[in-house]
Amino acid sequence: MLTLNPAWYLRYKFLNSLFLGLSVGAIFTIYAPLKPSLYSLGGIALAVGMLMIARLYHRILTIEWFYRISLGVEVILLVVVGYFLLFPYSYQTALLVYLGYQLTFVFGSYLVRAETLIAKNDTLLTAIDTTKQLGYLVGMGGSYLFYKALEHKDIIKNQEKVYDLHYLLLTVELLIIFSILRSFRKE
Repeated sequence: MLTLNPAWYLRYKFLNSLFLGLSVGAIFTIYAPLKPSLYSLGGIALAVGMLMIARLYHRILTIEWFYRISLGVEVILLVVVGYFLLFPYSYQTALLVYLGYQLTFVFGSYLVRAETLIAKNDTLLTAIDTTKQLGYLVGMGGSYLFYKALEHKDIIKNQEKVYDLHYLLLTVELLIIFSILRSFRKE
């Protein structure tokens, strides 16, 4: 049986939210080639996917499944970031990044619900939510400073800035995966 290692889990939550804060502004540039109607289809697919996951709660609201799904979501994000760095910016790249993020969002409600059950006490939940917000704030501030630093190096095209940011995102994602592996231990 797995147990939660709270100290490492808090590191994971900080890094996870740092990733979100760093990446949130980049999405608008990456998604630029996509048509607005695609977002409607993506939203429908997201809702259907979340509905299907909710129907599995009776089976997957365990710490083992929480660990597997959390790690799976992070591996998907690692693949998305790697794909973005390896292949030229195009409609296909934008579409695959969008699909990758949508796939991870399908598990959003599940991860929040399972985390609440697994954390088991209000002190840990307070620490988790505080850590998440701090990570997000640091990420948003960090992305702002990163983009401003690139402007001082005369990198002014948004696509180039977002591409360069993905090297930082790759590093953060690797740290996230390391920390999630340390966040759970077999008893």
